[in-house]
Amino acid sequence: MHVDSINHMDDELRQVIEKKIDAVFEKKDEIKKIISSLDELSTKTDDFSFGIIIGRLYNSFYYQSRRILKRDPSEQEFSEFLEILKSRQSEFLKEFS
Repeated sequence: MHVDSINHMDDELRQVIEKKIDAVFEKKDEIKKIISSLDELSTKTDDFSFGIIIGRLYNSFYYQSRRILKRDPSEQEFSEFLEILKSRQSEFLKEFS
């Protein structure tokens, strides 16, 4: 699990998001099957695959915020979510390019 120094996000929410990112890597074969089965939509495979990945994580972030915090995420928490994604960009590129 990747850890960084941002401390505004609830620890439980941060841990869940990090686990969800790891789960994306574990499900890369499924994601690749989705991409290949929708070949007409995926003319730019990287853009399409990253859209699926970010969509899954964005949905998880909001769902888990509501489940754990019982509210929508704050602007600060959303900024931290973006920082988490940014800090792991190279992993996404390595696994899905």
